[in-house]
Amino acid sequence: MGAALLACGLVRPPLAHGEGKWIELAHLAPDYIGTMLLLSDGTVIGNNGASNWYRLTPDSTGGYTNGSWSTNIAIMHYPRLYFASQVLTNGQVFIAGGEYSTNNGGGTAEVYNPLNNRWTLAPSTPAPVQFLDSISDMLPDGNVLVAPVDPSANGGTLIWNTASSTWSVGPTLYRWGDQSEASWVKLPDNSILTVDALGDGSAPGTTSERYIPSINQWIPDMNLQVQLWANLLPYYVGEGGPAFLLPNGKAFFLGGSGATALYTPSGNTNQGSWQAGPSIPGSYVAADAPGAMMVNGKVLCAVAPAPYFTQVTNLNFPSPTYFYEYNYSTGSTGAFTQIHAPNGSYTNSGPTYVTRLLDLPDGTVLFSLNGNYFYDYVPDGSPLAAGQPNIYGVSYTPGGALLITGALFNGISEGAGYGDDAQMDSNYPLVRFTSGGKVYYGRTFNWNTTGVMTGSQVVSTECTVPTNLPPGSCSMSVIANGIASSPVSFYGPVWVDFNYTGGTQNGTHQYPYKTLAQGVSAVASGGTIFVNGSVQPSISSETPTLTKAMTIVSVGGSSTIGE
Repeated sequence: MGAALLACGLVRPPLAHGEGKWIELAHLAPDYIGTMLLLSDGTVIGNNGASNWYRLTPDSTGGYTNGSWSTNIAIMHYPRLYFASQVLTNGQVFIAGGEYSTNNGGGTAEVYNPLNNRWTLAPSTPAPVQFLDSISDMLPDGNVLVAPVDPSANGGTLIWNTASSTWSVGPTLYRWGDQSEASWVKLPDNSILTVDALGDGSAPGTTSERYIPSINQWIPDMNLQVQLWANLLPYYVGEGGPAFLLPNGKAFFLGGSGATALYTPSGNTNQGSWQAGPSIPGSYVAADAPGAMMVNGKVLCAVAPAPYFTQVTNLNFPSPTYFYEYNYSTGSTGAFTQIHAPNGSYTNSGPTYVTRLLDLPDGTVLFSLNGNYFYDYVPDGSPLAAGQPNIYGVSYTPGGALLITGALFNGISEGAGYGDDAQMDSNYPLVRFTSGGKVYYGRTFNWNTTGVMTGSQVVSTECTVPTNLPPGSCSMSVIANGIASSPVSFYGPVWVDFNYTGGTQNGTHQYPYKTLAQGVSAVASGGTIFVNGSVQPSISSETPTLTKAMTIVSVGGSSTIGE
């Protein structure tokens, strides 16, 4: 790749009607990267299949094609490859097990705290287990459900309690042992739908079950008319594909057999209904393959020829990878349309199981080929109006964070999917500030729902104001799975630090004013002053006169003003 192309990103123009475009990221990653997660501050972290993680930070426009990579993330305690993963409601990252992990990493979990850049090993599980081919999902209370858990003494599932950092035994699967290679879909009623791998033993991938949080039980659901798992050998049921909640409220499953299926929820504990979806074209399959729900409502899919055994115990995933968009609104069951690969042809070398997709807050989809070069897919069309968040109110908490209320902060789906080997959910709010043409992301936490398609329900999130946000008028939007709310006006705070000893003062976090009087003079009417209380004592004997409306908040600790 020429240096000139790398400097600006290689753009693949749309080559078919209604097709998006691929853009190669301008900068190579420091290492090969597979699984990617979107943090609540807008940065992306990626794992190299061992212990190392790397960070992609968007550029000043809020985009990622010219973003910068860094190696400033602490190393995990155990090397892990193909693991369960979730971004937690407190903004931290939960990782469990690993299909390929050394030193018993497959029986442990870790939590990453971005604020102190530290991985912490989770306490031991109630009984020794292995998380192999495990999947996870967020529960309404912010805890994480993980399955399958081997051996079955724990009922096949465990629950990670986010607040107390402890494990508890989870609900028993209706068909224990059937969740290896499976995918989960969160439905609007917060239940979790899955298709069983083994089923009744005669037709893999034809039975389904659903977890109901309100009663903490897995219940049987209706059988499918198609078989989603390929029966490669009598004792092997192959691989599954990703699954998604569609904008019309149905769940869409792609199969390792090449079949697809659509599920219509009941909205309660009654069973839903299944119907066969369109077969994946070209006799291709979604066996350990990624997909992503895009902002236009279509699903970007990576598929490939079916796996086969080269020997009795050697499963082969052939190349190449093909790309399709699934449009749920075409016909009665939707339809696939082939699109070009990032290289401009219709194929991409390599199997699907090493690739990953991730929804980004700028409305694009990040594509990893398990290498150090990446592509961004820019969908055609416009974001779905039904998925647009709405901001109702913004206020400050006593600690200086923002409390933002509104609707649809969590999107209408969980975002990108893969299945048991990687969860890259992004159904949580991100907050974007725009000032002087530059974009800044706050860090969200304590979002009060982990659901999807929450409709008119009033939801909320807390958000830190970026320390590099300039003082003064700017705009703010809440983003859910790449779809942004209409912007609202916001005033970037004027910073004051009674302990500041530097010479330059302009009211920013880096160069704050030294006195409250300076801050009062600089702040606009209705604006906010942040007093830096992180260095103690934070005391000023001033008694300034306030002649305009303003909010004064001590951030990072208490501050005393006046005698």
